[in-house]
Amino acid sequence: MHEYFEPREQQDPVRRETHLLEGVQALVDFARRHSPHYARSLAAVDSAGLDSRAALSTLPLLRKSELGQLQSTSAPLGGVAAEPARLDRLFLSPGPICEPECCQSDWWRMGRAFYAAGFRPGMVVQNCLSYHLSPGGFILDSGARACGCTVVPAGPGQTDLQLALNARLQPQGYCGTPSFLGILLDKAEERGQNLSFSVALVTGEALPATLRARFEAAGITVRQAYATADVGLIAYETVPDQGLIVDEDLLLEIVRPGTGTPVEPGEVGEVVVTSLNRDYPLIRFATGDLSSVLTEPSPCGRTQTRIRGWQGRADQSTKVKGLFVHPGQLEQLRSRIDGLARVRAVVRQQDGQDTLELLCEPELTPSVGVAAVEEQARALLRIGVSARWVTPGELPRDGVVIEDTRPTP
Repeated sequence: MHEYFEPREQQDPVRRETHLLEGVQALVDFARRHSPHYARSLAAVDSAGLDSRAALSTLPLLRKSELGQLQSTSAPLGGVAAEPARLDRLFLSPGPICEPECCQSDWWRMGRAFYAAGFRPGMVVQNCLSYHLSPGGFILDSGARACGCTVVPAGPGQTDLQLALNARLQPQGYCGTPSFLGILLDKAEERGQNLSFSVALVTGEALPATLRARFEAAGITVRQAYATADVGLIAYETVPDQGLIVDEDLLLEIVRPGTGTPVEPGEVGEVVVTSLNRDYPLIRFATGDLSSVLTEPSPCGRTQTRIRGWQGRADQSTKVKGLFVHPGQLEQLRSRIDGLARVRAVVRQQDGQDTLELLCEPELTPSVGVAAVEEQARALLRIGVSARWVTPGELPRDGVVIEDTRPTP
């Protein structure tokens, strides 16, 4: 029998969708009144019309890469946070991007991820994610405490001290990166020490199957969480290798990289989330991560959308013949040619020279000749290209817009 952090995790999907869309409508109205950024970017939006995902997809994206630009002109948070802000902490993460925190119970919504990983009230948790400048340590700290756990704020590094701490306090839970848990396990085995952990929640890195198996062999049940410093929890693992469950307070979309256009179910695209957090409203926030939706119900009984997890980065911009080519430029090209459903750029190197070929997939039959496509592409990209039409459905739905096949320097 599965246990749940709260009843909402089993609610009817139709009811959840209605509540999320109603939450987005209210959030847009609130953000326009209290956030200078959204007062500008959403000024012309009729919130009452945001009653479907199709309507939501007409709103502009807020890209993670834009946050730094906004913050450089309007410190500290670029006018995105609600004003007057009731923030308790500010962090400066790589980028550099400033992120806020409110010290409310489970503000980052991590509690359900810890609960799904087996953390329970009374457990002691060794938190090995950094508390320095980045919010990572605080994000995990708040989630463990939301489950009634006692947290040891250990941070990363200092392996000898970490092992001594583990031997003395006997924490049942670990949270942090999977690689650091592997380091602790290696060092403990060298010393003949048995780590006290029985459960672990890992984040920040991929969890290879070989490393998961090694943890399980050591008696540590491990689950993954997908979180960012801006949003907090996005999705969490409940059953190994069965994808990640999206958090209850997020509306998640998968869009074609370089655009805000939703992809077909199961197709790889960029993760875009709307967080129903009035302290720091993020509306159609493009994370830059690639993933895809799993359409089948989760075996754990939770009814929220599942995604496969991290499947790469959406920003596939690359330099060709000295000039950058961006996914957004290819989307512009696609939109200018009637009947062009998809376009994929393949970058190669021949005899030391860069080449760029455009693979063009029509909706039914090509509407123009190859020469016309090449002419428009050269004008847009300002470099020489070749193009060819492929048959409908031939291009893989893997989220790749720019495929760079050149050898790594």
